[in-house]
Amino acid sequence: MKGYIFDFGGTLDTNGCHWGKFIWHAYERQHVPVNWEQFREAYIFAEQQLGKNAIILPTDSFRQTLDKKLRIEMERLVTQGYWYSSPLEVERLHAAVLDDLYSRVCEHVTCGREVLLRLKPQYPLVLCSNFYGNLTEVLKEFQLDGLFQDVVESAVVGIRKPDVRIYELALRSLGGVEAAVDVVVVGDSLKNDIRPARQIGCQAIWLKGEPWDSEASDNSASYSDEADRVITNILDLI
Repeated sequence: MKGYIFDFGGTLDTNGCHWGKFIWHAYERQHVPVNWEQFREAYIFAEQQLGKNAIILPTDSFRQTLDKKLRIEMERLVTQGYWYSSPLEVERLHAAVLDDLYSRVCEHVTCGREVLLRLKPQYPLVLCSNFYGNLTEVLKEFQLDGLFQDVVESAVVGIRKPDVRIYELALRSLGGVEAAVDVVVVGDSLKNDIRPARQIGCQAIWLKGEPWDSEASDNSASYSDEADRVITNILDLI
């Protein structure tokens, strides 16, 4: 191995859990009175809005990003008639879910940072992520800035995973690595990380957590064999 390419969302911030499920479990813990199907619709709606509109600013922190994401979701739940509560109660639960999620993200990022600090003296590291254009600010927030020699972010380069071109950019960013097979990609998504990484010739480590869809939850060998290694905790890399 001569270098690592890491995913961020769903990998370093949730330890392999898909963000939809990660948020849903916070809704459950804080007793937001909606069901899974209602939440799922609102989550997809919010992601579409964030993708189409410049809602997230380059200067937004991760907490501010999460705040805006939750606000869109919860407004959707109310306007669609899924959630009947007073504005004060909606605001209370919004704050509770935000605090819940952010504290857990901080815990996961701390573990991820430990792994990165162990790897950095031996290998060049590049971050490659589908994100909103504020990833540089987020890395500063979590004290991850300076650990990666480059950050390849979808909103900045105009290419989104699973398009292999974004991984080709990340591969070139490593510098001094002549063969793709000498590079290891670490990510939580078969579709967005493992398959495109293998397609361009990299090794791939699948951080397998709770998925969004049924395909990725398949435990058969056919799915596990798509990765060179399967782990269930980011600390397993150490």
